[in-house]
Amino acid sequence: MRHEAALTEAGRHYAAAHEAHYGAKNLREALELYKGVMAAYPETRESADSRSQIENIVRAVVPRQELFDAEVKLAYTHLNEG
Repeated sequence: MRHEAALTEAGRHYAAAHEAHYGAKNLREALELYKGVMAAYPETRESADSRSQIENIVRAVVPRQELFDAEVKLAYTHLNEG
């Protein structure tokens, strides 16, 4: 029963994030809400969906070359740690 309640609550939080994203078009708020869903309900479908929506926002607002450059820099950072 507790698991069902958590899923229902996760769904409500995800719906609020989705509304901020697509309804109000407030991407900053949507990012925060999606991150909150991921933090509070990590093992739910809503968490996975939130990750996908965050990736959609990132691709929509960050120029492609800037994203690529950041990924390359991140790879170098991780390679240098080993």
